[in-house]
Amino acid sequence: MGFFTYKEYIKDGKKVLKVNILPERYCTFDCIFCPCGRTSNKQETQTDFPGNDDAILELEKILDEKKNQIDIVFLNSKGEALLNKRVGDIIDLIKRKNKPIRLLSNGYLLGKDPYKKIAQKCDEVIGEVRVVTDKDFQKTHRPLLGYTFDEHISNMAEFKKEYFGTFILEINILKGYSDTDLAVEKLKEIINIIKPDIVKVEPMEDERFMKKYGIEEERLQKIKATLEKPPKC
Repeated sequence: MGFFTYKEYIKDGKKVLKVNILPERYCTFDCIFCPCGRTSNKQETQTDFPGNDDAILELEKILDEKKNQIDIVFLNSKGEALLNKRVGDIIDLIKRKNKPIRLLSNGYLLGKDPYKKIAQKCDEVIGEVRVVTDKDFQKTHRPLLGYTFDEHISNMAEFKKEYFGTFILEINILKGYSDTDLAVEKLKEIINIIKPDIVKVEPMEDERFMKKYGIEEERLQKIKATLEKPPKC
């Protein structure tokens, strides 16, 4: 039995198989609001985890068994899925099964080879933005030393320029960080820099963080209406 974990659900009319391909939290960030908790594995190099072979065989079996029950496979892991050294093999397997792939990445590795080339094989890639200044980025995301917010945005923008799939920019609105009028204007600028195909404005999903970072629904809807417009070409 491998260590991958799975969840099935329906979203936007599609039957989704969400797959976590990390045994624990490995990430380039150590975000203060991560639902997986703190990590002792903050890194930008890949790891070939023990049990990867068994886990990939298990995934192949699940894909064969559920071939008519899955519309898309969503690689959404306990951290950054690109840090599994076998992620390229995993993506190739899913593609051989004729299933489209959605990848969630925090964006750090999208501007770096060979991670960029791996992500480019996916049909959809999701990048994330939650704050609008480097000061807040360092405080809330706690990235690897030397990584800045400007670099974070430029990595996603450079990836989008070369990517032929659908790039989705997911913006989490956090109270005190990205909910002010000034922050919304900055988010507009960020959208115009990255030029995503789709913008999705979302609240914090984890109930544990809603009291501290959540905003009122009326304000959220107003921000959604402002930002979820087709980006400028």
